[in-house]
Amino acid sequence: MLKVPMLFCLVLGLGLSALSGCAASTPTRRAAVSLPDRPRQAVRIFDHEGNPTDWESMLAGVSGADVIVIGETHSHPLGLEAAACLWDDLLAQRSAPALLLEFFERDQQVALDDYLTGVTDEAAFRKAAGRNDGNYPPGHRRMVEAAKAAGRPVIAANAPRRYVRKTKADGYDDLLKLGPEQRRLFVVPDSLLSGRYRDDFFKLMSGSDHGMGGEGGEMPPEMIEKMYRSQQMWDATMADSIDRASLLGNRPAVLVVGRFHADQDGGTIQLLQRARPDLTVRSLSMVASDAQEIAEEDRGRADYVLYVGPGDDEGM
Repeated sequence: MLKVPMLFCLVLGLGLSALSGCAASTPTRRAAVSLPDRPRQAVRIFDHEGNPTDWESMLAGVSGADVIVIGETHSHPLGLEAAACLWDDLLAQRSAPALLLEFFERDQQVALDDYLTGVTDEAAFRKAAGRNDGNYPPGHRRMVEAAKAAGRPVIAANAPRRYVRKTKADGYDDLLKLGPEQRRLFVVPDSLLSGRYRDDFFKLMSGSDHGMGGEGGEMPPEMIEKMYRSQQMWDATMADSIDRASLLGNRPAVLVVGRFHADQDGGTIQLLQRARPDLTVRSLSMVASDAQEIAEEDRGRADYVLYVGPGDDEGM
């Protein structure tokens, strides 16, 4: 279950960041965690119906897809290590996978490409891309290094937050007036999604109490609406990034993203399927739990739900 404390990372500059922006800021550091020697065996895996399954069956179930969306619990050590192991297995099985990361914005693509092609070293890459130990955890680094070793692309999938911030004040109209070089860095949705994704977003935000709402700590609906526009711009940009990667023959396109964007066919998946219904999509959800049996609320959350052990369930 998504927990309210994650909402503190919505603060960005003088305004509120949409939920997916949490990963790009510097989160609170976790205490050092000793990871299991065999992370593939350490996670507890359930299929879409909630039946227990194993790593090999999960891998067989996702490896043939055009798109794989890994919904993570941000900075969870075992969850990120499991995601890195899955990426290793896909590199071994498929000839042309691509890695897409929510946590890099499109204007950081050159920094990634320079590092992947050996133009710069890791120190220069980290400086150019603004990476530090807080926003570039070991699991993400391991995935990038594996892609580099295999000669596979890593795609900065997200919209720069300076553009996303404008949606809260101005909507999308001013963004659509920008020049082509600016416009290539983001995508605005043709229309906002309704249904469960929107309802879950509003329910989560309206019940939050983090000192920024109205009476009783509740966030006013008009503020939530503005934040939802920002959230959907991130969804649209990441969906477009997947679309572009697949059109270049990068299959599977593997997106690592906060799981709110992907759970229950979340916004990123819905907008991708709206644009490219021909693509087969498989999803995974990394849930911070060490329960032996799946919780009822986690059934159907994704094609595969992985319980990765206790931790802060920050998956936005």
